[in-house]
Amino acid sequence: MKVIMGLGNPGKEYERTRHNAGFLVVDAVAEKYRVKLDLYNLDCLLGKVKIKEKEVLLAKPLTYMNLSGVAARKISSRYKVKVEEMLVVNDDADLELGRIKISRDGGDAGHLGVRSVIENMESKNFPRLRIGIGKPPQNVPLREYVLQEFSPEEWRIMQNVLQRAVSAVEKIITEGIEKAMLNFN
Repeated sequence: MKVIMGLGNPGKEYERTRHNAGFLVVDAVAEKYRVKLDLYNLDCLLGKVKIKEKEVLLAKPLTYMNLSGVAARKISSRYKVKVEEMLVVNDDADLELGRIKISRDGGDAGHLGVRSVIENMESKNFPRLRIGIGKPPQNVPLREYVLQEFSPEEWRIMQNVLQRAVSAVEKIITEGIEKAMLNFN
């Protein structure tokens, strides 16, 4: 089994914020495959989907961003998922809005949700799908920026990004990360 874990914050007030890009991607995958994320277990909302006959667990941690790793560890333990089989989807202010980037592994780049996953999984060796949200305007702290909702113009761009991200997830699951990186980076 593979896991697609989108990072974000639970609650209506965070739904369309930049920091919830990971949740938005998981929601887009669930919508495409007509799967409900309605199983509450392991500090997550979960749903199972088959992508080209491969069983995939979709997960949205309800631990809040900075404790995402707690849920990752619980999922890994319960479902016997290797760290390399867990794709983490997160926002990235170092990527311009509209870009996505796939990587096999790496550090946290200052992202506290990713840091939590690294610490709790005791490994950096998990694939990532990073969703560009762009840098904050001058005089706006990053912490404040990521918790702001996308503007209407940004949201239009994000609709396209979400569709590309779903395609990237499918490519990672069906053909592997190398081919996905070649096609989407």
